[in-house]
Amino acid sequence: QVQLVESGGGLVQTGGSLRLSCAASGFAFNMYTMNWLRQLPRKERELVASIRPNGVTNYADFVEGRFTISRDNAERTLDLQMNNLTPEDTANYYCNIEGTGHWGQGTQVTVSS
Repeated sequence: QVQLVESGGGLVQTGGSLRLSCAASGFAFNMYTMNWLRQLPRKERELVASIRPNGVTNYADFVEGRFTISRDNAERTLDLQMNNLTPEDTANYYCNIEGTGHWGQGTQVTVSS
């Protein structure tokens, strides 16, 4: 059974940092591109960053160098280091197996001004 469990969200001030983590199980983690997406209030989910099995990364334009996605295939974890956060980053953040309907429950990030 595929499981994705996100953690690390919370409340931070503008300019602060958070590190999100996603623990994966039930599938061949090292064979899949993994994504971080987010859903802002009253908006559709949007891609934040993705990372291929070989470590090649891709970021949304709004990241602007502030976030870093990483993965540990041995530990089956996916991380997102987020720096210089702004209120516009307030959202529920999800990890996802690319090309599938598998999502975690999400972790809430709230950035205060």
